[in-house]
Amino acid sequence: MSVSSGVKNSPLVSPALLAVREGLKSGKSVGRFELGGLDAEIKAAPDALYAVLRRPGAGGLALRLAHLPVPFAVELERPRAGEAIRLRVETDLGDYETVVVAHPEALERVRFTTSFTPAAPTTLPYVPRDLYPLDARDDPLGTKGVIEAKQRGLNVAMLYFRMDEPAFGNILYLQNLTSLNPYFRATGSPPKEAVGGEWPELGYLLPTQDAGADPRSTALRAQEQVVLSDAILVLRHRAPSDERDSARHFIQMLGAAYQMLDLPPVQYRDWIDRAEKTARDLAEAEAVTVRHYGHLYVRPYMAAEYPDVMVQMSLIAALHDWGEWVGSPLPLEKELKSGLSRFYDGKLKTLRRYLPNVGDDKDADAIDSWYLYHPLLNLGILALDGDKQAEALFLKSLDYGIKAARHFEYEWPVKYNATNFSVIEEIAPADGRGQTDVGGVYAWVMLQAFELTGDKTFLDEACAAVDAAMGLRFDVNYQANLTAWGAAACMRLWRITNRDVYLEQSYVNLASFFNNCIIWDSQIGYAAHYETFFAVTCLQDAPYMAMYECFDAFVAFERYLNDSGPDLEPAARMLVNEFCKYALSRAWAYYPDALPPEAISDEQRETNGYIDRALSFPLEDLYPDGQPAGQVGQEVYGGGAAFIFATRAFRKIDGAPFLLFCDQFIRAMERTGDRALSITLDGGETCVANLRLIRLKRRQMPKTTLTTAGGDVLRGSLEDGRIDYHVPSNGRLILTWE
Repeated sequence: MSVSSGVKNSPLVSPALLAVREGLKSGKSVGRFELGGLDAEIKAAPDALYAVLRRPGAGGLALRLAHLPVPFAVELERPRAGEAIRLRVETDLGDYETVVVAHPEALERVRFTTSFTPAAPTTLPYVPRDLYPLDARDDPLGTKGVIEAKQRGLNVAMLYFRMDEPAFGNILYLQNLTSLNPYFRATGSPPKEAVGGEWPELGYLLPTQDAGADPRSTALRAQEQVVLSDAILVLRHRAPSDERDSARHFIQMLGAAYQMLDLPPVQYRDWIDRAEKTARDLAEAEAVTVRHYGHLYVRPYMAAEYPDVMVQMSLIAALHDWGEWVGSPLPLEKELKSGLSRFYDGKLKTLRRYLPNVGDDKDADAIDSWYLYHPLLNLGILALDGDKQAEALFLKSLDYGIKAARHFEYEWPVKYNATNFSVIEEIAPADGRGQTDVGGVYAWVMLQAFELTGDKTFLDEACAAVDAAMGLRFDVNYQANLTAWGAAACMRLWRITNRDVYLEQSYVNLASFFNNCIIWDSQIGYAAHYETFFAVTCLQDAPYMAMYECFDAFVAFERYLNDSGPDLEPAARMLVNEFCKYALSRAWAYYPDALPPEAISDEQRETNGYIDRALSFPLEDLYPDGQPAGQVGQEVYGGGAAFIFATRAFRKIDGAPFLLFCDQFIRAMERTGDRALSITLDGGETCVANLRLIRLKRRQMPKTTLTTAGGDVLRGSLEDGRIDYHVPSNGRLILTWE
């Protein structure tokens, strides 16, 4: 979990810490390199190789590049293009190679990659953490600082902290775990919470083999090079002034680190075909629907669980978008909407989670806090699109929602009794907190009500909920999609009130969200069969990523970007867009027909359902540590993903013989001629988007030309009836065709 108390840490003493201090005193300089205003030096100590970064008069950092428990010799090699320095270390154990890439721009950033080639089959010993703050005398014990956030589970392997004494500034440390996959696979040691530590012994703790493991099967192979560390440091001279400033700095620094990563490719996915299959399966597969009171309802899982209102609304809203994209509503949307009123409790004046006839094995009065508001969010979307039935149900449910928010003073428990607000489960055992991000989704619902009615009461409620979340720092996230909706609510509030504090608070939500992302591509176990890069784990303590949170966050971020403008922090714009770009590629593997059968669990532990590989509904759970997928079940309620992705990524062009696909949100598109189109993208300034022209059935692909606004012609490649372009993620493009 993150550490964000804001309390300065007193140094803890360990033998490793004392060894670092003594090693830096007796070590010898073997090289230097340029890094902005820092003095950057490579130092050989008796048992290790260090990079030492000092800011004149403000202390420094020491990063252990290699742990060398045997005699060694260091040799400087000729740097290759783009490298600041390259070193080779020879030992009887094997050879180490360290490459340093430095960027001395506005945010000083540097990447240290150390590889090891064993001379013989080798098991490595325990190695202490690798990062140490230093005072003016290179003593870690003379420093004080604050750890704001560190790695959660198998999420992004980062540490974010500031050093106050001496006043070195803000530091983001990121370990690029993608590079380390061969080590994790060879040793059977996943990097769970590998980056963290206690002041001043920080950084990366190299995972080692389990004590009971057979060393012959977990040893590193002779003469096979393996990366042991791929560390990125981003440094900022001045520490942040408050929580919101700290979050903004974090996003800036994470964005700078992201630009130093070797990003995995994305794949084109035919979400239109997937949406058509999902619509067919929703209408025809008996295991996914059930009838009550003469109405049709969707089950949450395959032939399992009672219909609940969140499931109905999630699918109805997605089906609505798909109907608009296709050009006519699907009959299933109307049929599912006809039964919504049965969830409404006229006595409490609210939507219930379950239908009145729910079985005795469920507590009909128990409600998870977020379950009250998320169905209202989707009702609000329909209402704002002109659906009068949805508007009536939405408006008459608001008073109860406000009553609940005020009762809990905008700090919701995990679960409570809907009839009297008595708390059933106050906190989650994993972190001792309630549902900390419910205020964000509540605020969004209130802003929908404000837009529908103009009643300032709703605007005041939205402000109250967001204000109550201030001070949570990196602990906003309870459930990832709710945190994303909170960011969107903050952005909308900023637009309405013109109060900068809400724009800044949106960065707090984003920082907590990205701290919960898997910003590496795991190749451990069955994860080798799917993409994990830039996934988000569904809950603050969940070991898996889930489709529902993925596509719902995608929708929330679309709203976030729609309401943003030139004042949005560029790194925030880039990271949000990149999350959404990778979602369009990565989410395909949730569908069981996209995975080999052996990668899917034989049993579903919580749903009493089953998995049908022939149906286009996603698995709930994919694991970055490579466990079998689908242990929870096949979530029918995640079926809305295909409709959401298809309607956002594909555009119809009147009269053109092709569809336009883009994996970045198109900010503006204008027909400038009979066969000419102006397209504006608003993603990361240094990133790449994929734009594709998809030939329509029974049509011929015309000759096309794609240019930048400056007139540069972009080359495309013809593949499987489409033309693929790699284009700048930010800027205007001109598409013409014959």
